[in-house]
Amino acid sequence: MTEVEAVLAEIQDGLVEVPAGATLIGSTPQTITTVLAEPAMRGVRPEWLLKEVPRHSVRLPTFWISRVPLTVRQVALLTPVSGVRPVGEAASDHPATVGLSDVDKLYHALSELIGRKATPPSESQWVRAARGDDERVYPWGDTWQEGLANMGRAGLGNTCPVGNFPHGRSAFGLLDMAGNADELTCTPYAPFPGAPAEVPELEDWAHSPYITKGGGYMHARDLARCDRRHGVYAPDEPLALRVVVEQPA
Repeated sequence: MTEVEAVLAEIQDGLVEVPAGATLIGSTPQTITTVLAEPAMRGVRPEWLLKEVPRHSVRLPTFWISRVPLTVRQVALLTPVSGVRPVGEAASDHPATVGLSDVDKLYHALSELIGRKATPPSESQWVRAARGDDERVYPWGDTWQEGLANMGRAGLGNTCPVGNFPHGRSAFGLLDMAGNADELTCTPYAPFPGAPAEVPELEDWAHSPYITKGGGYMHARDLARCDRRHGVYAPDEPLALRVVVEQPA
C-alpha cells in the first residue's frame, strides 16, 4: 500500500455516520437575551448573535463526516496528487490549514481519489453532527466546562493534536467541534429566512464568503456554541477541514 493509499484508507476509516433526522438550527430571541446576560459573555455584542435568529428545524439525509479534522500529515502526504500543501507551521498531527483558494482543489482531489463526492460540511450538517437530536448549547451538552476544548481558560495558546480533548465529543462522537481551530463549512454566509431586519445581507469584513463554526484556540467560549455563525476573521487564521460524503463506502 502506498502512502497515498494509506492516508485515503485512514480518512475513510475515520468517517462517522450521522443518521437522517431533523436538527434545530439557530437561536430564538430569548436564547440571545439569555446568552448576553451571562457574565462570561461580557463583551459579546448583540449584533453578532442576531445572525442566529430565527431558530428553525432542518431535516437532513444520512451523511458521513470526519471524526476529527484532516491533519497536516494527511494533507502533506496527499500533496503529490492533490497539488495542495498545508500552510503555516503546525505540527504533523495538528489540524491542517490550506490556502482559501486551494480548498476546492483539495476536495476535488479527494473526490477523485475516493470515488465519492467529498466536501466540507454544510452549516446544517455541521450543526447536526455537533448537536444531534436535542437542543444542546455546546457539542458535549448544555453547560460550558473548562477542559473540554482548546479554548477559553483551557486554551493552550496554539493548535494542538486533533482529538486531544476526548471528553468534549459531540452528539455523534466527533471531536474538536469546539476550539482548536475554526472549522470551514461550504455554506456561504447569508441571513436565515425571517432574520431580523438589522442582520446584514453580507459580511464584507470576512476573508471568505463561507461560514465557519466552532471557534479556535484563541477565541472565547461564545464561539463554541453550536449556533454561533461567523466568517473568517483573519487571512492567517488556522482553519480546520472535515470531510463529508453522502454515500456509504
